[in-house]
Amino acid sequence: MALVEIRQLGISFGGLRAVDNFNMTLEEGQLYGLIGPNGAGKTTIFNLLTGVYKPTDGEFYFNGELMNGKTPIQINKKGIARTFQNIRLFKNMSVIDNVKVGLQNRHSYSMAAGIFRLPKFGRMEKEMTQRAMELLKIFDLDNEAEQLASNLPYGKQRKLEIARALATEPKLLLLDEPAAGMNPNETAELMNTISLIREKFKVSILLIEHDMSLVMGICERIIVLLYGRVIADGLPDEIKNDPKVIVAYLGE
Repeated sequence: MALVEIRQLGISFGGLRAVDNFNMTLEEGQLYGLIGPNGAGKTTIFNLLTGVYKPTDGEFYFNGELMNGKTPIQINKKGIARTFQNIRLFKNMSVIDNVKVGLQNRHSYSMAAGIFRLPKFGRMEKEMTQRAMELLKIFDLDNEAEQLASNLPYGKQRKLEIARALATEPKLLLLDEPAAGMNPNETAELMNTISLIREKFKVSILLIEHDMSLVMGICERIIVLLYGRVIADGLPDEIKNDPKVIVAYLGE
């Protein structure tokens, strides 16, 4: 059984058909790219998969379970996490506290335990701090754990957002333009980081990206969108040489 099965998914906003008849199958451990020009519907698909938008039609299954109608929190608890095109950190919180926010999805204690600092509160806080530091170390952020997130350079803020998403223990990680705003060295480092994430966390990845060196370098399959519809789906070499994709997006 595929991890993700999307069948004829679509959404309309008034008279605008933003996504139409989108189909995709994603296996466990697979790294899939989603590309296309601005306005093609890529982020809209992420919003459909995370419950931000409700599909007008079609179905989305995760681990064999129908996800249509579930809230973003319910979907996250099922094992889907995402990052955003525009970084959305809690910038006035510390780096480690940003990661601990993600951990709250899997660790909990009662309000009374928190107010009165009961033993369970202490145990859970210690466990979350330890796990957060483990995640930060993977991303080379452990030395900045107590800094405000807003004080991190741009590339490290991107890493922190991915670390926070991974703290929710996803089976599927959605990355929305993770290389946006990065220089070539940062992008190369990000490629290594994404490969490490997949190997270490055994997580499937679907990423939106305009940097073709990154997409072609790490993705096993690529879907190309144009005006909300799939115009190509295949291996990187197939996509790179597809005349429709060249005309619509890649250029000569």
